[in-house]
Amino acid sequence: MLSIKEEVILKEVDRVANEINRDFAGKDPLFISLLNGSFMFTADLMKRINFSCEVQFVKFSSYEGTCSTGKVNEMIGLKGDLTGRSVVIVEDIIESGITMKYMLDSLKAKNPKEVQICTLLMKPEMLKVDLDVKYVAMRIPNDFIVGYGLDYNGYGRNYKDIYSVVNG
Repeated sequence: MLSIKEEVILKEVDRVANEINRDFAGKDPLFISLLNGSFMFTADLMKRINFSCEVQFVKFSSYEGTCSTGKVNEMIGLKGDLTGRSVVIVEDIIESGITMKYMLDSLKAKNPKEVQICTLLMKPEMLKVDLDVKYVAMRIPNDFIVGYGLDYNGYGRNYKDIYSVVNG
């Protein structure tokens, strides 16, 4: 059963922030955070970014309970011109990659200079699409997890640690 303590999470957030600070210094990037799950990760990440940047939030949904529906619904969209901008997408977890692929396709139409993906968690064996994820805090097995922004039917987002959900 997976359990990731807050200290371990924050150590990995520090590492990823340092990589982004190195790669995006002087580029005035736009960070696009996917709600709801990435709000804690985004907040902790942004506290560690040491250059001027902009943050926006978008919301897509592809889950009902513990299962992906396979269909992405846009609930809150991106605003503003991205032409020539450096963009970092901040996600809580990448599993199938379907939502991220949808997001990347949507962004390409807005002509950004570059788009990179930053995720707190990734389940590599679950990917159904080819993605280049440059910033991965942690790779995890295929457990359904809750905590640190991730939920189970709306609950558990406030847990400071990450836990596996056990059925039964």
